[in-house]
Amino acid sequence: MNKEQIDAYRDFAKSKLGFDFNDIDLLITALTHRSYVNEHKATTHGHNERLEFLGDAVLELVSSDFLFKNYDQPEGIMTSWRAALVNTEANAAAGEKLGYAPLVRLSRGEKNGSDRAHHVIMADCYEAIIGAIYLDQGYKAAEKFIYDNSLIKIDEILETESWRDSKSYLQELVQRLEGTTPQYIVMKEEGPDHDKTFTLGVMVNGHLKATGIGHSKQEAQVKAAGEAIRKYKKERPGDFEIFHSNKSTDATVLPKTEK
Repeated sequence: MNKEQIDAYRDFAKSKLGFDFNDIDLLITALTHRSYVNEHKATTHGHNERLEFLGDAVLELVSSDFLFKNYDQPEGIMTSWRAALVNTEANAAAGEKLGYAPLVRLSRGEKNGSDRAHHVIMADCYEAIIGAIYLDQGYKAAEKFIYDNSLIKIDEILETESWRDSKSYLQELVQRLEGTTPQYIVMKEEGPDHDKTFTLGVMVNGHLKATGIGHSKQEAQVKAAGEAIRKYKKERPGDFEIFHSNKSTDATVLPKTEK
């Protein structure tokens, strides 16, 4: 890499991460996909999978520590909250917000890959960056990065209840309010086999309640269920509140700990 290219990574670290890397090669490696190495074997030797492995462990530790110290909830609830905070979708969204996509080194094939593949690569790079920060700056710096980019979303997750299993929640809701079970139907399939998009509808008593779009039928079902729940909350707020109050686990907040 020439000086101009390396400076782009230094500028990203300074402007988006708030510090200078002691070893800028760690950040460059964190943003290097295996496919790039395969195309540039003579000049590039390291890809980001080892850093991703390390960053995933640091991310899980920091998020678990945060939830344990700040919320008085049983293990199952906190596990669901953690999954919502640091799943592939959440990590990819954090990566998009940070804006490192132009710095990710990919093969020509991966650059022209599907949106779904891009989504996964962005999430993997996010974990790899955490690993790089941990090695270069230490645990506290990695912890701050995770607080600023992942854990900051906890209030939104609790308010929208996106941590819940939408399909199971909807099924219980419909059984309680309608005396029946929701049914899912495939409404549309689009795209090539390797990058297909599904549109599914959730039916209640023979009527279409909501739709969802995803790269798998399961993903589309989950989105449709979430949309149906939001509709019940809006259209039948009284009935929904009675049902929800019987299901709800209050997010009991413990006294805040120092970061």
